[in-house]
Amino acid sequence: QAQLVESGGGLVQAGGSLRLSCAVSGRTFSSDVVGWFRQAPGKEREFVAAVRRSGGSTRYADSVKGRFTISRNNAGNTVYLQMNNLKPEDTAVYYCAGNLLNILNTVVGQYGTWGQGTQVTVSS
Repeated sequence: QAQLVESGGGLVQAGGSLRLSCAVSGRTFSSDVVGWFRQAPGKEREFVAAVRRSGGSTRYADSVKGRFTISRNNAGNTVYLQMNNLKPEDTAVYYCAGNLLNILNTVVGQYGTWGQGTQVTVSS
């Protein structure tokens, strides 16, 4: 059964960096596009970044462009989110998921096989 497991979250001061990892396992996981999303308390889950595992194409939310970088390893079974110059408003639970239509898009409802999430807290 397909499974995505996030790791790398933690507490960091504003201006600091963290690298999140999303490990993909299971033969039934066929999504070529993996995305990172985040959800802050009381807010809806929002798109952060996505990558196409086969070709490396990427897409970012405007709020993280220039600060976050999404990438994948050569095998395509781990997707990373390098987060630099973190701000308090980046505080949220971060999730990874696979796009059900293999489209590099931002639509939360078109992603599935969600991981359990990893907490990122940025202090001011």
